[in-house]
Amino acid sequence: MPTTEPPHKAEPDDATVTGTEGEGPGDQARAADPWEQMPEDALNRAGVGVDGSAETEETEENGGGGRPEGTKATGSKGGEKAPAAPSRADFMPSPLFVLVLGLAGFAGWLSWRAIELEWAAEDTAVTPLIPPLFILLGWIVSVAVHEFGHALTAYLAGDRSLRGSAYPRLNPFGYRQAFGGLVLPVAYLGLGGFGLNGPPTYVDWDAIPNRGRRVMVALAGPLASLLLSAVLALTVTLLVPAGQDSVNWAISSLAFLSFANMTSALVNLLPIPGLDGYHVLAAFRGAKWTGFVAANGLFCSIAVFAVLWLPGVRDLFDTLIYTMFEQILPNPTIPGMMFHGKLLLQFWA
Repeated sequence: MPTTEPPHKAEPDDATVTGTEGEGPGDQARAADPWEQMPEDALNRAGVGVDGSAETEETEENGGGGRPEGTKATGSKGGEKAPAAPSRADFMPSPLFVLVLGLAGFAGWLSWRAIELEWAAEDTAVTPLIPPLFILLGWIVSVAVHEFGHALTAYLAGDRSLRGSAYPRLNPFGYRQAFGGLVLPVAYLGLGGFGLNGPPTYVDWDAIPNRGRRVMVALAGPLASLLLSAVLALTVTLLVPAGQDSVNWAISSLAFLSFANMTSALVNLLPIPGLDGYHVLAAFRGAKWTGFVAANGLFCSIAVFAVLWLPGVRDLFDTLIYTMFEQILPNPTIPGMMFHGKLLLQFWA
């Protein structure tokens, strides 16, 4: 029985693939290879898969055939995220600041009760360790308040780059220059026994339009420290009436924190590179002065501390601050409490 061969399929010629006369556009699209129809940069085009559409680019080759004017793009070019919308949280205290503040309050309460004396056995010498922790945490809060003064005033003066950063949110652990903004002030307090903040190199001085605003930004940090020192001194004055003295660990620690904030405010007013007073002069001298302190402010700040750390200079400096407090405050015994707080901090000395 003869076998029949299956019919041979006609091989498509060039006309079949590319389309012939009489075929519609749909037939041509089905016959063509879809991968060849895809633009070379289609898979790398920003916005693919976002809301089911891809952002089209306007180029000179396609005659500007991009999205119509006023139409929002669904993605950002180059994979960059669009800037977040401003919110009130940009100036709210960070959780870390609240945690440090809470720990400082708890350490202050333990110092108030002198709890370490209760923990130790009778007739045993006790080296208090909680009061130094209270002073350290309180100083970190003070540093955050000082830098907050700079950051908030800079934002109001025109420097929008600080919004939402660690400075207006009172988070010293997130500072851009953590060494100069947090580590050095803590080292200054622990080694020298006086307060000194690092230079505000994070401020974009070029974004602040006039001299008056730049002066306000430079002075905002010392004014914040001065205000905090006054609040702490007033608290000690209310706790210890005039004519009385106290060796309570918490009260002495508060008195010393008032001393540290006062020294930070006064020293930073000096017109020396690395200090806030220098930026007051730089506001009238131009960008060259600001650029110098941006590059060398950290070293200048260390040099200022080294001079104040010299034994003769330090004793004279401490005496001047103590005398000033004696003249201002109604209780002349507060400088003695400040010195007691300094001894509590430098327990290793």
